[in-house]
Amino acid sequence: MAKRQGFDTHQISKLATAVSELATNIHKYSSDHGGDILAKVENKPDQPLKIAIQARDNGPGITNLEEALLDHYSSSGTLGLGLPGVKRISDEFHIVTKPGEGTIVSISIHQSL
Repeated sequence: MAKRQGFDTHQISKLATAVSELATNIHKYSSDHGGDILAKVENKPDQPLKIAIQARDNGPGITNLEEALLDHYSSSGTLGLGLPGVKRISDEFHIVTKPGEGTIVSISIHQSL
């Protein structure tokens, strides 16, 4: 999708890394590995072309979001670099989480001109 839209190799790599991390979190934290990832191209007037990704899971939610966004914080014994890394490489990052209900992470990568 990104290649067809003219995104460069670096941007495509950022997208692939972010989607991989988000998919890993869905698999790891959802009790039934349930969730989905949606991707779409957004081309609005006076804004850069972007690929928007939304990852949704039905896991336990994140009880302390501030901690979860810090490097090396992990609730599952991993390196704790996934979610903060996704935030760092994204041009836009938004997260909504509710304990007991799950998490939705929305990101976008903008096309460089």
